[in-house]
Amino acid sequence: MSTATTTVRGVEQVTQPPQHGKPGGIMRHLNLGTGLLTGIVFAVGAGWIVAALTPSSATTPTFAPAGPEYVYLAGLIGWVIGFMLGMGAFIGPLRWMMGRDLTHDDAEYMAGKDLGVKRYIKFTTDHKVVGVQYLVVTLVIFGFGGTLAMLIRTELGVTWSEVFSPEFYNSLIGTHGIAMIIAMIIAVSGPLGNFIVPMMIGARDMAYPRLNALSLWLLVAAAVCLISSMFVGGMQDGWSAYQPLGSQAPPGMLGYQLTIIVFAISTAIASVNLMTTILTMRAKGMTWSRTPIFVYGIFASSLMGLYAFPFYQYSQILALTDRVWGTVFFNPLYGGSVWLYENLFWLLGHPEVYVIIIPTAAVTLELMPVFLRKPLFSYNFAIAGIVGVVALSGLVWAHHMYMTGWAPAVNYPFMLSTEMISIPVGFLVLVAIGTFWRGTVWTRLPLMAVYALVFNKMIGGVTGIYLSDVPADQYFHGSMFVVAHFHYMLMGAGLFGAMGGIAFYFPKMTGRILDERIGSIGLWTAFVGFQLTFGSMFVAGLQGMPRRVLQFDEQFNISNWISTIGAYIIGLGMLIFLAAIIFSWTSGVRASGNPWGSKSLEWQTAQPVPLENFEVLPVVTERPYNYGVPDPYDEELAAEDGDRVEKVGAS
Repeated sequence: MSTATTTVRGVEQVTQPPQHGKPGGIMRHLNLGTGLLTGIVFAVGAGWIVAALTPSSATTPTFAPAGPEYVYLAGLIGWVIGFMLGMGAFIGPLRWMMGRDLTHDDAEYMAGKDLGVKRYIKFTTDHKVVGVQYLVVTLVIFGFGGTLAMLIRTELGVTWSEVFSPEFYNSLIGTHGIAMIIAMIIAVSGPLGNFIVPMMIGARDMAYPRLNALSLWLLVAAAVCLISSMFVGGMQDGWSAYQPLGSQAPPGMLGYQLTIIVFAISTAIASVNLMTTILTMRAKGMTWSRTPIFVYGIFASSLMGLYAFPFYQYSQILALTDRVWGTVFFNPLYGGSVWLYENLFWLLGHPEVYVIIIPTAAVTLELMPVFLRKPLFSYNFAIAGIVGVVALSGLVWAHHMYMTGWAPAVNYPFMLSTEMISIPVGFLVLVAIGTFWRGTVWTRLPLMAVYALVFNKMIGGVTGIYLSDVPADQYFHGSMFVVAHFHYMLMGAGLFGAMGGIAFYFPKMTGRILDERIGSIGLWTAFVGFQLTFGSMFVAGLQGMPRRVLQFDEQFNISNWISTIGAYIIGLGMLIFLAAIIFSWTSGVRASGNPWGSKSLEWQTAQPVPLENFEVLPVVTERPYNYGVPDPYDEELAAEDGDRVEKVGAS
């Protein structure tokens, strides 16, 4: 392949392949609209082909799925492939195979240079654009999952009649669960991990910019698969979809399974990209002892997701083959094992909790020194907590199976490992409390979210200790107490921490300050509703109310009424917070480059942040949280001033 060399001001630049046509090529014509259109066309086409080839029900073996299920599955696969093709995800590899690799001008076009707002609906490689795209997608998934939650609480609050059919109610439970799990996994690592981490470590972009965009749009494709499942029966076996029940579920189970398969690919790509960026692109002088705690949190979350998510993906691939091709991985009648599914599922199911919690805890510890104007209390202690969680997170999964009858001899070793992981998690809480001690508190919206997070996390942590013990779990298992506990951990800590992180970094991401009054009203409204909703569930669980039920005894009526009222208050608070985001984004007060006076690198860039972040790559010379520590240069100047005063007095 021929090449071209450019010279600027007498300096020879990197050798470039020849430019064919305008920069961007066919990417100039591809965007979200073409992705949706191509995805729909491929879905319809694939479904039509399979419908034509599928034998009629009269000739289909009784153990095989009906023809419409094949059509639905083909449509889902066609949708994912067509959508990614229409977005331009495969253009880079195709051009390379044709001998027309991307030029520098092509790369700048794909990064969104001079495209304005259009870059937010395209396959854009700039990490800052991808971070904003992740934020919008996260809000959409939260909206979908939250709407389902309102429907669930409506059913449980109207205790004198059934609002929905049992089948639809069960599909609400399962789809709400997995939608909110996906949203919480990406709530911090998606928007802030992509937008902030490269700037925080002094890099110009992510290690693999095209993979960055690929992970985002795979997430979008997976979300559509999940939403589509609601229209074909939904998933009626809870978000865990235990086998072999999953093989007997309506066709909507296929949408769930393909959602997980595609989402796992997305998270694997994102994890590799974030870890490689952090390992290889930190600024000169940024040793591990000078690396911000948020970077540690994102790295730890990516590492846990990279090793744990494949188990979840494998479980759904095997379940899909059981359903569609008649394999028997999870069918005991033919030598399969339901324990295989449960172990594969929970090998992800509990590390996933820390995939959510660690980034939110890290972003909390990142903003606390800024608003307390003091160094982080025991930076090394915080790192030890994160490392301890990563090390133990893979050794606790079987506490979800205490009551299943699988390997009862291992119950107590897993009880011990579960109790042990509360120690490094406790480290992080102690670091937060220690940082508060004698700090110069500047109470702004991000710090308010920290108050909410610490309160919720302590309740979630304490109640989790009961569930880790085999004797206590025998009573609490399958009750509303469990529902309340994991909502305090995932939503109470994860969601409120994400709200604080978004409020903190909103000026850097949008150039505007998030409205303090509207945002704080939304935050505290949601907080009060949260305590009503899940505090009441603790009471119902202690009274013996099981979870995932449509009908229940009258003694649980009051608890459910209170929980439903609280849920609507949460919904109101979240709508107010969303209004603060939209209003501030469109017409809020413009922010300076560093409105909080932070010392970390991401706040030292220009505003708005240029395409490559830094004109000259920074050099790090100190630890990231030296608030209140005198600058040696300032001390030297003060000493010189003191010498001058003494000389003047002597003369």
